[in-house]
Amino acid sequence: MSASLSSTAARALLPALRETIREAAGLALPFFQAGSQTRARVWSKAGGSPVTEADVAVDTFLKVRLSSLLPEAAWLSEETVDDAARLGNDLVWIVDPIDGTRAFLSGHPDWSIAVALLIGGAPALGFVHAPVTDRFYEASAGGGATCNGQVISASRQTVLESARVTGPKPMIDRLARGGTKAGAKPSFVHVDRVPSLALRIARVAEGSIDIGLVSSDARDWDLAAADLLLREAGGVVSDLDGRATVYNRTDPVHGELVAVSGGMKDAVLDAFSR
Repeated sequence: MSASLSSTAARALLPALRETIREAAGLALPFFQAGSQTRARVWSKAGGSPVTEADVAVDTFLKVRLSSLLPEAAWLSEETVDDAARLGNDLVWIVDPIDGTRAFLSGHPDWSIAVALLIGGAPALGFVHAPVTDRFYEASAGGGATCNGQVISASRQTVLESARVTGPKPMIDRLARGGTKAGAKPSFVHVDRVPSLALRIARVAEGSIDIGLVSSDARDWDLAAADLLLREAGGVVSDLDGRATVYNRTDPVHGELVAVSGGMKDAVLDAFSR
C-alpha cells in the first residue's frame, strides 16, 4: 500500500485544484465552437469512440499538474494507457479530461472536465467543471458539495410521479413499466439527455434532475467525481440492486446505474426490480 492522506491534507489541495481545473478548461475552450464542429483535430480510438487534440492536451496538462501536487498518487484517465500499479496504491487520481467528447466536438455545451482523488478506494475530492456554462461543482468527503461556491443539495422528491428523469430511453421505459407494476402512475418530466455522465449526475446533486440513469459500460472516470458530489448532496449512485459503485478495480467498467436523491432510491430500485 502507498502512503495515505488525511482528510485535512486532502482539503488543503482544494485551492490549487480549482486553479488547475480552470486552467485546463482554458486549453479546451479555444477548440470549442457552440453549435458547430470543433476546431480540434479528431480521430478514432480503438473501439471507434472519438478523441480530439483537446482531450489529449487537457489530459497531458492535468497529469503533469496533479502529479506535481501529489506525486505519490497513481493515475487513471480515459486518455492515458492504464498502469496496473494503481491497484496497489491508496491514492489515485481519476480523470476524464473531456467527459462528453461527442458533445464537445459537435458544439453541444454539456461536456465537462471531471477530476476525483481516491483515498483508500473511495472518492475523497471530486470536481466536475462545465466550462461553457461556467458551472464549477466540487465536493470533499464529509465537507458537502457546492456549485460556484454555493451549497447544493439533491431534490426532496420521493415518488415517481412527476419526477424529472434523464438518461437512455430504454432505461426510462423500463422504469415507467416497473413503476406501473408497483401501482404508481409515472408521468415523468423528461429532461433532455445530458451527454456528459459526470454532468448528468452533478445535476442530480444540484436538484435540477430527480433521476439520472446510466447505461452499462460507464468507466470510473465518468463517475467517481460526480458520485462524491451526489453523495455529499444527499443522494446516491448505485447499481440496480442498490450496491454502491466500487472504484479502482482491475477493470474499471460498470453496469447499469441510477443516480438519485436519497428519498427516491427505494422507489426507483423497486420499479427496476419488477
